[in-house]
Amino acid sequence: MGDYSKALEFHEKSLKIREKVLPPNHPDLGTSYNNTGQVYNNMGDYSKALEFYEKDLEIAKKALHPTHPDLAISYNNIGQVHNHMSDYSKALEFYEKAHKIFEKALPSNHPNLAISKHDIGCVYEDMGEYSKASQFYERAVEVAQLSLPSNHEHLQLVRIRSLDDDMFD
Repeated sequence: MGDYSKALEFHEKSLKIREKVLPPNHPDLGTSYNNTGQVYNNMGDYSKALEFYEKDLEIAKKALHPTHPDLAISYNNIGQVHNHMSDYSKALEFYEKAHKIFEKALPSNHPNLAISKHDIGCVYEDMGEYSKASQFYERAVEVAQLSLPSNHEHLQLVRIRSLDDDMFD
């Protein structure tokens, strides 16, 4: 387990410096908001994580092209927090926005597409919609097998989810 209080301290110091020296919509400032949000997310403080992720998203929407993969990551992070907070409709909304951007911006065998499909499958599973979850897990495995080594942890995870979900079909 990481030393989140120390990580938070350093990320907040970095953020304060960047807020002083960078314009308010600078991508590096968004990165600081994202990193701080990630620490809060890892700590389980989802409302604080959401606050920082939303600041990152606002900057990303202004600073990046609408199909930039980093914008998709911002949407994905917010979806993750909503999923942790059991707000599944919001989680799906943000995961689907991220997925659409990944589909436009990345090759069809990119690992982020597999992860994105997996994340959407997780939400459907959490909602009890096992057949939909299974469809996304299966697609995640298909993409992951094209792009990741057979022993990669993400590929193993989506395979396990897909097998687990087969029990509910």
